[in-house]
Order: sequence, then structure tokens, then C-alpha cells
Amino acid sequence: MKRLNFLLFAVISTLLFSCGSYSEGELSEFDQEIEKYMKSNKIDCEKSGSGLYYKIIEEGEGDFIQFTDKVLVKYRGTLLGGEKVDEQTEPIEMAVSAQINAWKELMLQLKKGSKAYMIVPPHLGYGDYTVDKIPPNSILVFELEIVDVM
Repeated sequence: MKRLNFLLFAVISTLLFSCGSYSEGELSEFDQEIEKYMKSNKIDCEKSGSGLYYKIIEEGEGDFIQFTDKVLVKYRGTLLGGEKVDEQTEPIEMAVSAQINAWKELMLQLKKGSKAYMIVPPHLGYGDYTVDKIPPNSILVFELEIVDVM
């Protein structure tokens, strides 16, 4: 029950606080771009209520990750066009609560050993900010592996 309450809180918070700067038309354009990308690359993902596209490739084992957990994770991030923006081939420790909304949302569905793929619309990523190699309003693609949960 505690997990369900938190997931509900996370989804509502995401919808209230992160969509504010985007119109329904802009969100629809992001969806269309993502769906076109998935179709042309033959990618099958689920879409969450917040607009995150994801696929859990390996379920993992043990308990689900909690918002207050720290995890060891390996990942690769690209722009929708394929340009690499970040990669961590060796496990790196990170707090779940300190991640972008898309990562927080997906991590709560993962366990130790899970592998997942996600396509992140801007309102769940970095929004209209430039971050390192990521231009404003970028759709991001991440592959991640949860190596350990602490």
C-alpha cells in the first residue's frame, strides 16, 4: 500500500510540476516524434500516464527500488537522433531521488539486476534547459542496468 501511495504521488507530482511549461500541442508533438522513431526503429515500448515510453528488458530480482534508495547503475544516453550524450560503462552510485523525473518513475518499477530502455520526452527530462551535450527540449533515449540497490 505504501508503494502504491508513493507511485500515485510521483505520477501526480510529475504531471503537476513538470508539464506546466509545455502546451498540450507541444506534448502531442513530442509523442508523435517518439512514435515515429519507435515505428521506424521497430521499437516496442509501453507509455506511462506521465508520457514516459519504456520497456523492461530484464525483470531483475528482489524488492522494487524505493525512492529513498541509492543504486549502482550503468547506462547509455543518446538524443533521439542517436548522438551520445552520456555513458557510464562502470557502475556509478546515485540517489534515486536526485534523478530526472523519467528515471525516478522507471526506477521505482525496477529491481537489482533489471535492465530497461526508455524514451524520455522533454517534460520528464531536462525540459527547456541545456545540460552538457543535451540541447533544450530534447527527447532522450536511455538504456540502463541496475547493478545493485543500497
